[in-house]
Amino acid sequence: MADTLETAWARLKELAARPDATEIRPLFAADPQRFATFSNRGGGLLLDRSKTSISPKVQAALLDLAEATGVEARRDLMASGGVVNPTEGRAALHMALRGSLEGVPEASADAERTLERMRVFTEAVHRGEIRGATNQRFDTVLNIGIGGSDLGPVMVTRALWRAGDPMRPIHLGNVDGHGWEAVLPQLDARRTLVLIASKTFTTQETMANARLVRAWMEASVGKLGAASHFVALSTNMEATEAFGISADRVFPFHDYVGGRFSLWSAIGLSLALSLGWERFRELLDGAAAMDRHFLEAPLEQNLPVLLALTELWHVNGLGLNRRAVLPYDERLRRLPAHLQQLEMESLGKRVTIHGASVPHATGPIVFGEPGTSAQHSFMQLVHQGPKPVPVDFILIARPDHRHAENHRILLANGLAQSEALLAGRNAAQVEEDMRRAGADDATIARLVPHKIFPGDRPSVTIVLPQLDPATLGALIALYEHKVFVLGTLWNINPFDQWGVELGKVLATPLVKELEQRRPAPGHDASTIGLLTEVLRLQE
Repeated sequence: MADTLETAWARLKELAARPDATEIRPLFAADPQRFATFSNRGGGLLLDRSKTSISPKVQAALLDLAEATGVEARRDLMASGGVVNPTEGRAALHMALRGSLEGVPEASADAERTLERMRVFTEAVHRGEIRGATNQRFDTVLNIGIGGSDLGPVMVTRALWRAGDPMRPIHLGNVDGHGWEAVLPQLDARRTLVLIASKTFTTQETMANARLVRAWMEASVGKLGAASHFVALSTNMEATEAFGISADRVFPFHDYVGGRFSLWSAIGLSLALSLGWERFRELLDGAAAMDRHFLEAPLEQNLPVLLALTELWHVNGLGLNRRAVLPYDERLRRLPAHLQQLEMESLGKRVTIHGASVPHATGPIVFGEPGTSAQHSFMQLVHQGPKPVPVDFILIARPDHRHAENHRILLANGLAQSEALLAGRNAAQVEEDMRRAGADDATIARLVPHKIFPGDRPSVTIVLPQLDPATLGALIALYEHKVFVLGTLWNINPFDQWGVELGKVLATPLVKELEQRRPAPGHDASTIGLLTEVLRLQE
């Protein structure tokens, strides 16, 4: 295996070192059927990779690398409940939450029991059988969480919630008190159901916000009545009871579900309440469709595998360590933020599964905004910056509104951006355009260098027929599985996040020092100086 793996990496590096390794336009000239060759379907989505510099030879080398690293065996280990998070000794069974895994009956049965409890609770709230302290029906759900307990639910809510859905969703994530002040005017305590999402029920930011909200609720409906307004998404029964939440209002999830993979679990209760149970179930079913594709499709047709291999080519072959995500749908405006956590927290690792230094680059920087807004901000750098930035374009064929002209313009811009990145504009084309527009020789000579677009800039495009719970579920699962495949290819653990912990540890004593208004010894000079200045400004 070691020799095969070494050979596969060497072949890939050899292809990446070729002078034409970054050229894309000649590949289209050589193969009129390139789109058909490099586009694939799965889970109801289409993935087009033709606008990358992956040639048939590169494709073969990438697939050889996937086989040499044991992607299929590792995938099957995860699906069977094996330990794929070795630093924490855990499985990764987020697929079981969507009913995709037959090989882990205990986890699947447990997931179904939790889902059934969620369904019964959700429908009872919607029917008005569960009410607040003043006997009014709940019409708003306030979700308090951070990280995976916030980003995923926020992204899905903003993508799918519409006026007329069962409950209005509000999210409180940042511990910054301004966040609470911003949502407070939107809330009526008598009609607000509060979810506190924290597996340990000790997350500093979440619990600080929970205490703020509890004080507000108690002031509004009384201390005894407030308890009927709170639900916990947690496994710490002792802590939830101490907070005043009864056991029948606690919905657990297990350590085999990481935070950034958790929106399918009890963490998704805010989605079920706000969207309705059927639409939440459709979200899970859409993810399950992508799970089946990932588990069954051969590597050369497997969307998550192909997307991961494309990123590996860009990162390790061409040295492109940034990627932009451009969803051409305003409803997906929080998708880049969700993918930032999913990918950068999973793949931002510098050691292998075995603790040795990784001999190559791993996760790239992910950023993005909805199109067409991005075209008027960072796309200048993507088009004409000195180093290419691969782009994921996400297009929705059919909108949920009646404004056909707007949608045509939106789609045209998305298609045009990927075409412009590919085609570029050389000096002769720029000069011809300027002469046609009536520019004189001096103006042409002065401006031509500024108007050249290099072209041959890579992008992939994902097309959804429409944005609904099923297609969104499939899209999220596509990226989840892509992350897993990259973890296997890079021999890193995508399911731990030790880098998140150190800042939390250091923040605890600093909170006390700010409260006592006295810096303690042991900090570096900069931190002491900054803390002293903050305390001075607070006087």
